[in-house]
Amino acid sequence: MNWCRSSDGAFGLFLLLLLLVNCGCEKANYRHIEKRVLDSIIGPGRYDSRIRPHGINNTDGPAIVNVNIYIRSISKIDDVTMEYSVQLTFREQWRDERLEFDDMNGQMAYLTLTDPNKIWKPDLFFSNEKEGHFHDIIMPNVLLRIYPNGEVLYSIRISLMLSCPMDLKYYPLDKQTCSIIMASYGYTTDDLVFLWKVGDPVQVTKNLHLPRFTLEKFNTEYCTSKTNTGEYSCIRVDLIFKREFSYYLIQIYIPCCMLVIVSWVSFWLDQNAIPARVSLGVTTLLTMATQTSGINASLPPVSYTKAIDVWTGVCLTFVFGALLEFALVNYASRTDMHKQAAKQQRKWDIEHSSLDTDHMEDGATTFAMKPLVHHRGDMHSDKVHQCEVHMKPPKSINPCKAWLNKFPSRSKRIDVMSRILFPLMFALFNLVYWTTYLFRHEEDI
Repeated sequence: MNWCRSSDGAFGLFLLLLLLVNCGCEKANYRHIEKRVLDSIIGPGRYDSRIRPHGINNTDGPAIVNVNIYIRSISKIDDVTMEYSVQLTFREQWRDERLEFDDMNGQMAYLTLTDPNKIWKPDLFFSNEKEGHFHDIIMPNVLLRIYPNGEVLYSIRISLMLSCPMDLKYYPLDKQTCSIIMASYGYTTDDLVFLWKVGDPVQVTKNLHLPRFTLEKFNTEYCTSKTNTGEYSCIRVDLIFKREFSYYLIQIYIPCCMLVIVSWVSFWLDQNAIPARVSLGVTTLLTMATQTSGINASLPPVSYTKAIDVWTGVCLTFVFGALLEFALVNYASRTDMHKQAAKQQRKWDIEHSSLDTDHMEDGATTFAMKPLVHHRGDMHSDKVHQCEVHMKPPKSINPCKAWLNKFPSRSKRIDVMSRILFPLMFALFNLVYWTTYLFRHEEDI
């Protein structure tokens, strides 16, 4: 019984070894067949990588290349240099009838070519590229597959620094359109045409995070260009970025509002507190000017007015107006003091002149004599004069004027009016500003 069991175990082990040998032979034969197929299609003297493939249905038309890209990351968008950095996986797919082979009844789905330079590839380049490099850690990040029907898939990972002309008219409430433009460098449209892959030409990673922008949407376009040397196929993808406003609200808009409000504190200080009011006005003005300079330092010098320029300019004007208001109050206060002194001088002169008159008429007494007998006409005239009453129409009282009359000096009136006018004017400016820049039409962006 034990002998039978040991015989069965030895027989099973023999079958397993035989199966492994057969599998190794099949794998070895498969790799041998793959090498034989590659030698038959791209061996020496069999394939010329200098010649482009035929067109559709093996005609003499242009070779059709389908393109799609996968955006892996966007590291930065620079407003000063007007450029952005992107890393993407770039894929091209075309058909080369010279690379057709037998798939051995579906056993060979595709061939992987480790040296892409052995076959013809489209001469595509990025027309708005400033800098770029391939990735070769640990091995070059290149993929080239050849399918039995001659279809070729070429995929490569690249990093690019691309130019992005920006319109900063609505900065920082703006949207920017940055493009990736791809075109043929040497082949005209008679030899090569680029098309976006049908279905899903552009993919974007789900973990795309930008510090100051949000990728709102993207559009694929065709941009075939015509030059002196011919017409060249071109494709383009437009990436529409929306600037994140919360950062600028916290760092720019709210501090500017606070500085403007602080400058209004001088309206509530006493008009005689000259050092306090001057130091407050000058400090807020210098702080506002420094913040404006810091904002402009992070932006390119453009010839048009930006939305942030309007905001900082008006805030600086309000702060400067508060400082000028104190100068006006100081002038009005000194004028009031001169008028009060002149009034006191006139009163003193009148009192002294009346005293001199009393000394001159000392001892003299005058009596008012009335006639003892009145004529009839005189009595009638007296009655008439006694019955005449002249009534003046009541004057309409202006409530604003009556309210201002509570404050005796002009300087105090200017301060009181500034407490009301400055906040009202700043609130009106905010209403116009945010209505203009937030509710503008989409085509203006």
